[in-house]
Amino acid sequence: MTIPDFQTLMRPILAHLADGQTRRSRHVKDAMADEFGLTEDERAEMLPSGRQRTIDNRVGWALTYLAQAGLISRPSRGQVVITDQGRAALTSYPTRIDMKALEAYPAYLEFRDRTRKKTPAAVESVATTVEATPSDLIEQAISTNRAAVEGEVLKSALALSPTGFEDLVIRLLERMGYGKAGSIRRTSASGDAGVDGIISQDPLGLDRIYVQAKRYAEDRTIDRPRIHEFAGALLGKQGDRGVFITTSSFSTGARAEAERINARIELIDGARLAGLLVRYEVGVQTEQTATLYRLDEDFFESL
Repeated sequence: MTIPDFQTLMRPILAHLADGQTRRSRHVKDAMADEFGLTEDERAEMLPSGRQRTIDNRVGWALTYLAQAGLISRPSRGQVVITDQGRAALTSYPTRIDMKALEAYPAYLEFRDRTRKKTPAAVESVATTVEATPSDLIEQAISTNRAAVEGEVLKSALALSPTGFEDLVIRLLERMGYGKAGSIRRTSASGDAGVDGIISQDPLGLDRIYVQAKRYAEDRTIDRPRIHEFAGALLGKQGDRGVFITTSSFSTGARAEAERINARIELIDGARLAGLLVRYEVGVQTEQTATLYRLDEDFFESL
């Protein structure tokens, strides 16, 4: 039997998890190889990159899509478990679950919208047709992967304690290059009201940026008064620059307040935070890279 594609794997994976037990992703991959009766050669088949088994890659993508739709959850690293929605999906879709079926779930639609925002329009228009070039397909795969990972990294940030989230923000700012000439530190443990971190951009600490980091539910909106309070904290420290970072979002009034006040305050919401964490590789790992080659016509013409 040929190795099934990732959409064909979706319902069998859910059925395998239907007993509600938390299983390791590695176990699910091996179980799917057994389920589809793969030969030893098929089990050993590798992707062209040679870095991952084909069946592992396809099960991994199926798990990613199921997680984005809310049909499974990842309680801890390398583990998966079915959700109530996943159990219901087995009844609603008795024969097959694929990307079309996942469109019935708002969480999947949100994920798909994030993917489309990250895919160049020219690529999106051809990537699903026979006209797609290898570059187009890679661009679309990268966009899909980034949208999935950003969703997962934001959920992981939400699961942190308040101080853990502040530490995450500090790590991100360090990775972005802030405080290189000076220092960067978390302050909330010492009771520094209104400020969770201080970035000193020079060795003497004369050039400072103040940080506030708030771990709020994604559906919670930060309003104008919170920005006004942060501005007051900056004023109390004779500061004129600040960064307000949250896992949630800012209201129109909050953004207007940040523009109105004299101090410069940069607002970073959950979506932007997730993008920065992935871009600067904080809390994520590189899984695979791909290299495309083209003919060097100049080389052959010079011979």
